[in-house]
This record gives sequence, structure tokens and C-alpha cells, in this order.
Amino acid sequence: MTLPAASVTVATVHPVPESSETFYLWEQGNVPATTTYTENAAGYADGPGFRPMVTTVPVAQGVPVRGAVILASGGAFQFRGNDHEGYPVALELAHRGYQSFVLDYRLRPYTQEEGALDMARAVRFVRRHADAYGIDPEDIAVMGFSAGGILAGEMLLHYAGDTLPTVLDPEYVPDALDRVSADASAAAMVYSFYGQLSVASTDVEEFASAGLPPTYFSYGTEDPFFGEFEDCVAALREAGGSVEAAPMDGMPHGYGPGGGWIPAFDEWLTAVFEVDGAAG
Repeated sequence: MTLPAASVTVATVHPVPESSETFYLWEQGNVPATTTYTENAAGYADGPGFRPMVTTVPVAQGVPVRGAVILASGGAFQFRGNDHEGYPVALELAHRGYQSFVLDYRLRPYTQEEGALDMARAVRFVRRHADAYGIDPEDIAVMGFSAGGILAGEMLLHYAGDTLPTVLDPEYVPDALDRVSADASAAAMVYSFYGQLSVASTDVEEFASAGLPPTYFSYGTEDPFFGEFEDCVAALREAGGSVEAAPMDGMPHGYGPGGGWIPAFDEWLTAVFEVDGAAG
């Protein structure tokens, strides 16, 4: 991947929807953070100079555009499995008419909360340029694989809507993009769940009050976290959430685009966007 020029950020760019492009999420010197990271003494995947970014995977010309999906790959917050998860699934979704956006969020030593702000920033960018990308501004979904789903869940629970990054970092200076809603109309947890690394949340009260969007769960029965997925789904249903659970017999953790789950997800997301459009 070719890195963009230092000044090419989602705050000021004019995207070319027909092309695959990469944009930094934050302006230099104005990144909401609680972690001080100046020296990579622990062998982290990203050095101190890493800047979160988003890469577009556009719908091919001639294919009707049906919405947008922002994808966060997994990797236990130690790496991003973009080659196995983010890009292959984004390409498949783009073939199906979804403008797709692969997120390079902050990994360790940064926190789950800091990474969630990267996801919220990407949602704001896509919504701000909905006309350019040919989508309804309400037809935006977030998808996460393993740790990427936990990150997406953190964003949906605590940093969606009009919530500003200043709730985490009071020294951050909001810009015009922060006035755009970070709400998503749908979420996909691919061998993932709302919660923390390795531990699903079952907080019914929090789920009920969070205003979460409809959520699709894809996971395998041979995944070591199978029970965590099932518990999270049950808690969401108890909270009155809209949930579609699609366990796959014999599938392990980390199957990426394998197992044939994408067509069923596509059908589900189409229905969610149709309901959302009718309500709007």
C-alpha cells in the first residue's frame, strides 16, 4: 500500500469514488489519544510514527451501489489481518455493490478506546461524502473480525452519534468533521462480540440503553470463543436488540471470507438498509 502525502486526511480530501484511495484519519498534531508512545521498545507492530488511515475499495463501474461497509480486521490488537480478512471481504462486498473501506486503526500500545475513535472518524468521513460515494448517508455498516469487531463494538457503545473525541482526550481540538454523526445503521461481528479481548459483554442494561444498530453475528461452532458469542447474542436479545446469529457447523476461529457466510450477510444487510430507508 502506498501511503498518502502527509497532508491528505479525511478532514480536507475530495475523494474520487471510482479509485482506490488511502487517507489519514487525523491531522498531524491533533490526534485524540491518552497513550504516550514515543519509542518502540516492546516490538509493537506499528512504530510511534504510525498514523491511522482508511483505504477505499470501490464498487466497480456498472454495479449498482447499495450502501457502505467499514471493515476492521482482527489480530488481538497486535496486528491487523487485512490480507486475510479486510481486503478479501471488502472486495467481495464491493462486487456486491457496497462501497467498502478498510480501516487501519491503532494497535497496542494504544487502547481499545483510542482505536474506537479511529472507527468513528471513518464513519464520519463516509457519511460526509455519501453523495460522492452514491449512498444514502444512513446506509453505513461497520464490520469487525475478532479484535476488529470488539473495536467496532466499543465505538458503537461509547463513541457513536454526536459523541466527540474530547470525551477521551480533552486536549483534542474538534474540527468540522466531528459535527457529522458517527452512527452506523448495522454492525457485523465476524467471530467477534461486544466486549473486551477474549471476554464478551453480557451487560443487558448497557445494551438496552446504548441504542445499538441491528447486529449480525457470524461464527463457527469449533471456535474456542463459541460460548462467548452465544452469551453475547443472548444478552443482546434479552435487551431487546435486533440480532441475527448465523453459527456455522465445524468452522474455527479466523476463517476470513471462507465458509460461505457473505451471501447470507448480504441478504440480511439489504433488508436492514431497506427498513432503514423506509423509516427515513
